[in-house]
Amino acid sequence: MQQIEGLYFGFSEKGGDGGRGVFCAKDIPEGSIIELAPVIKIPENEIDALHLGRLHDYYFLWGQKEAAICLGYGSLYNHSEQPNADYQMILREDTIRFFAVRDIPAGEEILISYTHQNQKDVTLWFKAI
Repeated sequence: MQQIEGLYFGFSEKGGDGGRGVFCAKDIPEGSIIELAPVIKIPENEIDALHLGRLHDYYFLWGQKEAAICLGYGSLYNHSEQPNADYQMILREDTIRFFAVRDIPAGEEILISYTHQNQKDVTLWFKAI
């Protein structure tokens, strides 16, 4: 696992109820890799079990039929409709690359979109802030 220096877990305004989020103590230039995080793959026959507990809010769909729990801070980045970061799933390496889509000043929460541009009609399981 590789991470940009200065990442930390703190209290988030995005959570609305005292949730937590991922921040960086240093400026992150646009295009920088924030984190390269390994995943634990969940086979298709175990995905339904994810919906029965806390992991429901923390998994990624992986490939065509699997799911994955991202290690490091990967499963902890909060959602925004105006994200400052994005991610790329590297299926052959079982990793996710998180990177800055704009300059992110020190202390600003790192946010990703849980939907992609071609999925604007997707209904999230929470109210987006």
